[in-house]
Amino acid sequence: MLYLTAISFIATLSFPAAAQQIYDVYSTTWDRSTLFTYDNLGPNPINFVTPGAAASADIVVNDGQVNQPVYGFGGSLTDASALLLNNLKNANSGQYNALLSKLFDPTDGADNAGLSYLRVPLGASDFSANTYTFDDQSGDTSLSAFNINKAPSYLFSVINDIRAVNPYLKVHVLPWSPPGWMKSTGTTLGGSFQDQFTTQLANYLLKSVQGFQSHGIPIYAISIQNEPQNSNPTYPTCLITAAQEAQVGLALRTLLNNNGFSSTKIIGFDHNWDGAGTYAIQLMQQAESAFAGVAFHCYSGSVSDQDTFFNAYPDKEIYFTECTGEQGSDWWSDIKWDMDNIYIGAIQHNARTALEWNIALDGNGQPELPGSNSCGNPPCRGIVTISGTSYTLNQEFYSMAQASKAILPRDVNGPFGSRIGVTVGGSLNWALVVNAFVTGRVNPSDWLRYSIVVLNWDDSASTTWNPQPVKATIEFRGQQATYTFPVGVTTLWWYAPSTSSDIKSNKKTTAGNHISAAEAQTDSDEIHIHSSTQVPLRSSSASFNPANVTATAPGGTATERKEPLFRFRRSL
Repeated sequence: MLYLTAISFIATLSFPAAAQQIYDVYSTTWDRSTLFTYDNLGPNPINFVTPGAAASADIVVNDGQVNQPVYGFGGSLTDASALLLNNLKNANSGQYNALLSKLFDPTDGADNAGLSYLRVPLGASDFSANTYTFDDQSGDTSLSAFNINKAPSYLFSVINDIRAVNPYLKVHVLPWSPPGWMKSTGTTLGGSFQDQFTTQLANYLLKSVQGFQSHGIPIYAISIQNEPQNSNPTYPTCLITAAQEAQVGLALRTLLNNNGFSSTKIIGFDHNWDGAGTYAIQLMQQAESAFAGVAFHCYSGSVSDQDTFFNAYPDKEIYFTECTGEQGSDWWSDIKWDMDNIYIGAIQHNARTALEWNIALDGNGQPELPGSNSCGNPPCRGIVTISGTSYTLNQEFYSMAQASKAILPRDVNGPFGSRIGVTVGGSLNWALVVNAFVTGRVNPSDWLRYSIVVLNWDDSASTTWNPQPVKATIEFRGQQATYTFPVGVTTLWWYAPSTSSDIKSNKKTTAGNHISAAEAQTDSDEIHIHSSTQVPLRSSSASFNPANVTATAPGGTATERKEPLFRFRRSL
């Protein structure tokens, strides 16, 4: 599929001023005075009006540039995370249900994150009680001893509990190691994959997909190997070359197609950003037909490396699938880094997902595989910390919740949001990092929802601590709104009719690549755009009352962007 700049909408069409109003705002601030807090601005919404002077930070939203759909945010349900969640379920089912709702409930208007993408290890990882695969019988090339139930039963039950909360959930599975007998070391700990087991590994992965299906869990995507350039003898890992992964991928694609899983995607690489121009591209060169795209982790390289792969293969998908916090780090610095590099940054660089590592750990970063050095000292932190019968939502939750809220379906069974064009101008353009999205509707007569996610990191941390709110103008279709963004993360949205009829686009944007509506292909994750002049439904019950909101002026005149420190967060 091509990835494109979609239809150039006609920005000069005249709509009533009241047609475009901001009612709904979510915010998380640096001082935690708001934590993913919802504010309904009715009956005094912020209106888009005839433009005046642009503010010192001027956000320009271009809905004529439709980029990739975003499939969701989330994390990995390791054996450790599943165990802690299951223990919470047994000890206090009310707390368990409340936590699953807070994490995964996608209901529009609810103050829940609606996390919709779950990554699950096939067999043991560095967060399991012991090492195992689904077939540890040495030399079992027929895979007669394969048993999906080598995984703990609570892994499947927790996934199904999550699926009951979020029917949109996409499950992405992958091994941390093939069975040891397929490797040079004869064990899951470190070592290299051996070519002669290409067919067996492909069949092992097919059986894994079938095994999850037998537990009522459909598999959206599968990767061949987690971190294929990592061999660590303290936990399950495996070196597998791009050529080897290509051959396994080609064999697996045929097996999936022939066994009723043609819709299951194969995602390649699943390792660090710095491999985007080497391994990830080599994989496509050798087996482009087998792979829907590639996935990246944060532990080496930078998020802009994703562009290297995108520029070479703009029709392939990019996923961001792993990063982790560590115990004892600074809360606000983590929020800044995560938004700039992952929950805004990775999506800006064409990713369709953005995930953390463990969904849940305890306060000591446990339970980790005995002997594993993957997280080092300090230990890793989960999205949630579970202690006995209580839980704490960590900074990773608030980061991804703010981003997730912008792309969740507006309607039951509606499409997820697609990233659209946005730029920031003015003398304070450095202070705001912004993504913009459009979410289609099920009913052709309903208006589209437009969302922006904004990081204001003007805290002067590199000099004297002095957090500064930033008054910004928001330009949209020749109209202008004004909002003052506190230091922190803000998600807000408004509704507007389409300027084109029956357009569908989910292609990636490449410079100068414009195509017509007729050329856009159909896909279940596409944005659906229709002509309409009907005022949309809103989560606000307030009347549609045009009103201008006067925002307070920012203080300070900082002139340089202050980069959060990069975090090397796992030992590889």
